[in-house]
Amino acid sequence: MSQTDHASSLEKWAKDGSVGPEAVLAATVILLRDNPNPPSGQVGTSGLEILMLKRNSKIAFGGMWVFPGGRIDPEDWHGVDEGDDLGASRRAAEREALEECGLAVDTRSMHPFSHWTPPKTTPRRFLTWFFAARAGAGEVKIDDGEIHESAWMSPAEALRRRHAGEIEIAPPTFVSLSELTAFRNVDHALEAIQARTPERFQTVIGLSDVGPVAMWHGDAGYESVDPAADGDHHRLTMNKKAGWHYARTVLP
Repeated sequence: MSQTDHASSLEKWAKDGSVGPEAVLAATVILLRDNPNPPSGQVGTSGLEILMLKRNSKIAFGGMWVFPGGRIDPEDWHGVDEGDDLGASRRAAEREALEECGLAVDTRSMHPFSHWTPPKTTPRRFLTWFFAARAGAGEVKIDDGEIHESAWMSPAEALRRRHAGEIEIAPPTFVSLSELTAFRNVDHALEAIQARTPERFQTVIGLSDVGPVAMWHGDAGYESVDPAADGDHHRLTMNKKAGWHYARTVLP
């Protein structure tokens, strides 16, 4: 599914208004490292890099570049208290990272970054915990099954590639990358992430003349699902011609 197709699908589902199936619990981990060859003498550059994986076009979020992750399996609940979805999510993120990119990540090193609830109208719904963790030593190894490519890139570079049409990403990934552009390196990122309360994003999709608009808490149009509402913005506008733009005038 191309970036344009994904936005068109969100628009179609929003127009249809049908409620999708019961959501599935899932988890993903944003693996961070310091660029081994950071650029020098360039204002605004960052040494922070993130591991991105390209998913098989035949599976969920096919063709998109994502962080390692997937649904919570029954085995992820072993030794976890009933109802502790955060604990099971850590296990799932640990397992998926090892399966998808060959990197071992200790659950104790995973810091909750955000939680995402998709629009009720989407046909595949995943309630997903996003974690952030320092990538351990080792070589990235993909299976060429679920994952077809991998690359380390800075958050700004990932967004540049998306704007250039070189890669495709989903709205939660776009917003996460936008937030991560603020950090200089891994220590800076993890210190800030540990000090804050993980933010919860419950997405609603509004329709505008330029394309679908994903809105979150604090946006003036959130409750009414009306992108034209005057006031603060906390939204991702998926413009059919000008591309995607994340705007936030609401403090987290």
